[in-house]
Amino acid sequence: MLKTLRNLKDLYKCRALIQNLVSRELKARYRGTVLGFLWSFFNPLLLMTVYTIVFGIIIRPRDESIGASPWLYALYLFCGILPWTWFSSSSLESANVLMVQGNLIKKVLFPAEVLPVVVVISNLIHFLFGLPILFLFVPIFGKAYTVYLLFLPLVILIQLIFSLGFSFLISSLTVHFRDIKDILTNLITFWFFASPIVYSEKLVEGKPWLETLLSLNPMTHIMQGYQNCIFFGTMIRWKRLGVTFLLSLLLFYIGYYVFNRLRESFPEEV
Repeated sequence: MLKTLRNLKDLYKCRALIQNLVSRELKARYRGTVLGFLWSFFNPLLLMTVYTIVFGIIIRPRDESIGASPWLYALYLFCGILPWTWFSSSSLESANVLMVQGNLIKKVLFPAEVLPVVVVISNLIHFLFGLPILFLFVPIFGKAYTVYLLFLPLVILIQLIFSLGFSFLISSLTVHFRDIKDILTNLITFWFFASPIVYSEKLVEGKPWLETLLSLNPMTHIMQGYQNCIFFGTMIRWKRLGVTFLLSLLLFYIGYYVFNRLRESFPEEV
């Protein structure tokens, strides 16, 4: 445990390196495009436009807990899709990052744990770029901002810790078990539908096994944190988010511990 804590201190000392790698990753992603970083705003804007057309005009779903207007469903969906994209992209990219960046890992003094962190932070920045688009549509679709929006940074922090822990664990294990990449792709799809993103929690009431599945899913409570702060304008569920926060800290420690135990084998395996 003491060794893990010492390594965490060393990771904090690498914050300048992380910043440089994140900047390089963001520049590389939009290199050669006409709009450049503006795509960070246009992509969520186009996505929100598609949701509005499909669910506001074509399908027009109904969910009393979300609201009578079909346009609200598109807004509700975007509240979940935006943070979920951050989590899923971070997880899938982390599963492959150590092998893709194998040339860096083979350098003696390079801290390998920086790579999963860069993946998560880069996708966090894209998520933050998408938030203004979401905030723009909230009043357009008839919702009002409330004081509970101030709790949004807390929800983001919990997801950040959870994503980092999961990315440490997945990236280190995938080096030795390459099948995890393919398993993770299907797991993420199942995980998406096991979280209240395309439906509300009200729809599973009266179905005990589904209620249990949702309650045991930490992403359920993170997604509901976003929905409460932004869409419903209500107080976040402190008890559920508190448990999720503790679970996220535990996952972070386990993920980093496993990463440290396996780090010496990375240069040989990649």
